[in-house]
Amino acid sequence: MASRVLLIDDDARMFDLLRDYLEQNSVVLHNAPDGPRGLAMLDGGAYDAVLLDVMMPGMDGLAVCKRIRAKSNIPVLMLTAKGDETDRVVGLELGADDYLPKPFSPRELLARLRAVLRRAQPDSVAQRLNIGAIQVDVPARQVTVAGQLAELTGLEFDILVALMRRAGRVIPRDALLSEAGRSDVVVGERTVDVHVSHLRQKLGDDPRTPHIIKTVRGVGYMMVKDLPV
Repeated sequence: MASRVLLIDDDARMFDLLRDYLEQNSVVLHNAPDGPRGLAMLDGGAYDAVLLDVMMPGMDGLAVCKRIRAKSNIPVLMLTAKGDETDRVVGLELGADDYLPKPFSPRELLARLRAVLRRAQPDSVAQRLNIGAIQVDVPARQVTVAGQLAELTGLEFDILVALMRRAGRVIPRDALLSEAGRSDVVVGERTVDVHVSHLRQKLGDDPRTPHIIKTVRGVGYMMVKDLPV
C-alpha cells in the first residue's frame, strides 16, 4: 500500500522532482505551497507523514510544526537550510521527528521518510512495559500515566522506551538516541536534554526534583526502577 505524504514547501520545482521519484517507491506526494494551506489539507485529508520546509513566506515551518503538534502525532520531517543548527534544534524541540538539511538527494529523503514511517508503525511483536503508574503499549505506541493518556512525540516515546528497558541503569547522553533506535538523528547534548525535560513534564515528573527520570550529572539519565503505582 502506498504512503500518502504531504510536502509543505513553496518550491514547486522540488515538489515535481520529489513527486516523480517518490511515486516510483510507493509514496504518493501532495503539495501545499504555504503553511496555512498545509494545515488545511491536514485537517481535510488522511496523510501518513509531513515533509515540512522551515523557510517559507508568511507562516514559517517552525510555526506550522507547533500547530501540527498541538493536534496530531503525525510524523514530521523538517527540511532545513544546510548548516543551520538553530532551526534543527528548535524544530526537534517543537516535536519534529527528524530533520534533513538542504540540499539533499531524493534517495536520502526517501530513506529518512521510510525511517519515520517505520517508527510510527506498530511493532510486529507485542510488548508492554510497566513501571509504577507508567504503562507503555509498544505496538500501539501509547503511554498512560495513572490511567491517563500521555501525548508524546515520536522521539519522546522512543527515549521513554529506551529508558524503561534499561531501568535502574544509566544511559549516557551521547548513547541515548542510539539506545532509542534513533541513531539516524544527529543532534547535540542540549537537544537530548530538552527532549528529556519535555518527557518529564508529560510523565508528571517534577523538573526541580525529578523522581522518575534521574539526571546523573556529567553522564546521562536513568529511569528509576521501583516507582510507586
